[in-house]
Amino acid sequence: MSTQYFGKNGWTPERIKNLHGKTYLITGTNTGAGFEAARMLLSKGAEVVMLNRSEEKTLKAIDSLKESIGSHIKVSFIKLDLSSLSSVRRAAEEVIHKIPHIDALICNAAVAQIATRTLTADGFEMQLGVNYYAYFLLTQLLFDKIEQSKGRIVYVSSEGYKMGLKRIKFEDMNFNEGYAPNTAYAQSKLALMVFAYELQRRIKKAQKQVKVYVCHPGAAKTSLIRPNAPWLTRATWWILAHSPLVQSAEKGAYPEVMCATEENLKQEAFYGPTGFMQWSGPVGECKVEPFVFDETAAAKLWAISEEATHCKWTF
Repeated sequence: MSTQYFGKNGWTPERIKNLHGKTYLITGTNTGAGFEAARMLLSKGAEVVMLNRSEEKTLKAIDSLKESIGSHIKVSFIKLDLSSLSSVRRAAEEVIHKIPHIDALICNAAVAQIATRTLTADGFEMQLGVNYYAYFLLTQLLFDKIEQSKGRIVYVSSEGYKMGLKRIKFEDMNFNEGYAPNTAYAQSKLALMVFAYELQRRIKKAQKQVKVYVCHPGAAKTSLIRPNAPWLTRATWWILAHSPLVQSAEKGAYPEVMCATEENLKQEAFYGPTGFMQWSGPVGECKVEPFVFDETAAAKLWAISEEATHCKWTF
């Protein structure tokens, strides 16, 4: 683990330069780390496009941001429900038609710890569908637009990726058997990371300009643990959230904002808090487990994902 590049205090928002003329798309900006990421970028003069499911909650979030930063901020909303691939396609089409350029797509929104196995509109296990398949498709649909701006894609994963099977469960990705909330969540975040590093490799081979970064928020006070999580998970999180081990949502947003704005970052890396168990502390490069770089598994996952989402990548 290292914060050497940024000094002992790690990366902080003070490093962000003027962002006038920059446009950032962020999923999940109503609350938590996504909201804080939007606030940081807007306060530096950027334009932010909020990709959220709820218009009502988004408008309240926008009002809050305008109240704290000023009515002059450039912030807009495009409806996106990550649990529906048709919604992903509609949102991507709207982005392509309305947004002139994309400096970074920040894939922040996620669901976690769903107590009972639930399926998306397309029949995927909910956590895998929202946290991975939706982003696989969204990235493919917006890639050319991001390439035009020589932009970035930031995937917000989780330290939870290494708490499950530590491999892609190709024999039963939908958890028709043996569903457990934490195992399924870990699988979804592992899939996202395996895909992200494979995307880096394919971009390099195709000599494209898009940069891809992977990060995690550590343990942050966000709304990720929802009322439909198992009661023991909710109780445990409530205790942790009131302890010094868990940091604020604002600090949880540091890694994704860093990956969206900081120059000269290494791509084949995992960024986030570098303190105790990588839950909190100075933001920098974190230890990452080698199984996320399994190229054989990545190629197989890519092929399965293209078929599942009915999209074909071409570079």
